[in-house]
Amino acid sequence: ATEFISLDRTLLLLTVKVKRLPKNNHHKQKLELLPDLNDPSSNKRPRPTPHMASDIPSVGGSSAGQLKENTIIVVLGASGDLAKKKTFPALFGLYFNGFLPQGTRIIGYARTKMDQEEFHKRVSQYIKAPIPAMKKKLEEYLGICSYVDGKYDEDACYQKLETVIKEKEKNFKGSDRHRIFYMALPPSVFIDVATGLKKNNYSPHGFNRIVVEKPFGMDLPTSRELMGSLKSLWKEEETFRIDHYLGKEMVKNLLVLRFGNVILDASFNKNLISNVQITFKEPFGTEGRGGYFDEFGIIRDVMQNRLSQLSETFVRRGPSADLHLPITLSTIVFYIQSDLLQVLSLLTMERPVSFSAEDIRDEKVKILRFIPPIQREHALLGQYTATGDKPGYLDDDTVPKGSICPTFAALVLYINSPRWEGVPFVLRADFGCLISAQCAYSDSGVIAGFNQIQGCHSRYFKDIARNELVIRVQPGEAVYLKMNAKTPGLAMKSVSTEMDLTYKRRFSDLKIPEAYEALILDAIKGDRSNFVRDDELEIAWKIFTPLLHYIDQEKPKPEPYSYGSRGPESLDEFITKNAGYKRFTQGYKSV
Repeated sequence: ATEFISLDRTLLLLTVKVKRLPKNNHHKQKLELLPDLNDPSSNKRPRPTPHMASDIPSVGGSSAGQLKENTIIVVLGASGDLAKKKTFPALFGLYFNGFLPQGTRIIGYARTKMDQEEFHKRVSQYIKAPIPAMKKKLEEYLGICSYVDGKYDEDACYQKLETVIKEKEKNFKGSDRHRIFYMALPPSVFIDVATGLKKNNYSPHGFNRIVVEKPFGMDLPTSRELMGSLKSLWKEEETFRIDHYLGKEMVKNLLVLRFGNVILDASFNKNLISNVQITFKEPFGTEGRGGYFDEFGIIRDVMQNRLSQLSETFVRRGPSADLHLPITLSTIVFYIQSDLLQVLSLLTMERPVSFSAEDIRDEKVKILRFIPPIQREHALLGQYTATGDKPGYLDDDTVPKGSICPTFAALVLYINSPRWEGVPFVLRADFGCLISAQCAYSDSGVIAGFNQIQGCHSRYFKDIARNELVIRVQPGEAVYLKMNAKTPGLAMKSVSTEMDLTYKRRFSDLKIPEAYEALILDAIKGDRSNFVRDDELEIAWKIFTPLLHYIDQEKPKPEPYSYGSRGPESLDEFITKNAGYKRFTQGYKSV
């Protein structure tokens, strides 16, 4: 069969030859692209065709490594909240489902003195085992967990740890000795621990991997200092900078949504998209955590990290406030700089050469380099006040009196790339906000607004709503496309509705893995796709550091907003002014 294709005024002739199978298999006829045998340059060899789906991480044929036996996992900071509430439950989830390498041993290390029995109580404290099969597995899991106490800055303590590790390794078969060191620790001890581990516990007979929790500094200079010290000790390929937001199912789904669906990939550009909003919300305040929040802030914590990529070293996420430590200006900025910026890069990057970890992260770095530093006029800051029985931020005893630390931030940035030039991206992060699985505007996730219908002046379409693609990360994972349809009946009226993929309904028989389970498994397999590379971190800080320094030095007063509201009263005006976006809720009920 032949087909003429017009491309830049040049006619190309495509020859497709059909390979026929025997008649009794006619229903299984297979089409193959074969070389033109009349073309001597073809050398009678078919050209390879790209295969995309099999190369996407976590989809069959992934390029990630395999689970390797003879692995020791050392959890440093084993007595802390992060280890108890996230790390050890995630490791149990992997063990219960058979995803830990055969013969794996887990060693907890911390300064707290306790015996093995007390350690096992702490490990199992936040692990739910409602059925007998899980209880039996939990007993087995505790059997592979042991504890060593020691300081973080003394070689003798790491040598004691090495003695325990080698004792466990005596039961391993073969010569390989693999070690993973998970640092569930604050940044203040990163370098001491990384130094002690490299000097005393580095295995010469297998892979060594160090998993580091955020935050990585307070701004660009402090991040460079911290990462430079870490890089002098551990190779980049050995370093896994964890951001649990990257392990969330809907964030990991962004690659497949973008590049596995022609309709979405073709739509994601400045010609069809008018604005994009990426939001992180916590429905609780900072009760008891104000000291931390006042130090780090929401832009450092949410935006530079979560919006780009975020960790739970300081701000523990969850449905209940007891999972969280204190919050700051840096927490709000950090949420935006981390989690939201990471989501932004996955959403807007170009198709990578392949879906290997390095090619994916290469494209993320390329798109981030197109983003100039955020201007101060493109920032809206807020601080929640008391409502009913809910205390305001300043009512928290751990918050300094008269603090002007924002608990809300909305930032507008632009990507000066050929695909996205001129499209505003609004990054929002707030605490004590309205959050509901029944309202798209109160979720954590992405709303991509399409352009308004052009050149149509019919009265039927005069005030018609824009199409929107909504990717809800939490609560209740979902993807839906807001579109317009005719209301049933004799009258010609339109209504805004949606095509809906709600995960709980569509995948009711499947369990969505916890983010930490997914990321720890990636670290065990050596798949670095969902971890932060050093140059990603560098560029993220360049985008946010000027704004952070302005806020730190000029101390602008945040706009008050009521606990449980959408945010400051000027939010809609701010978004309309800077992003040309107006909320459309008339006659619409979101999924």
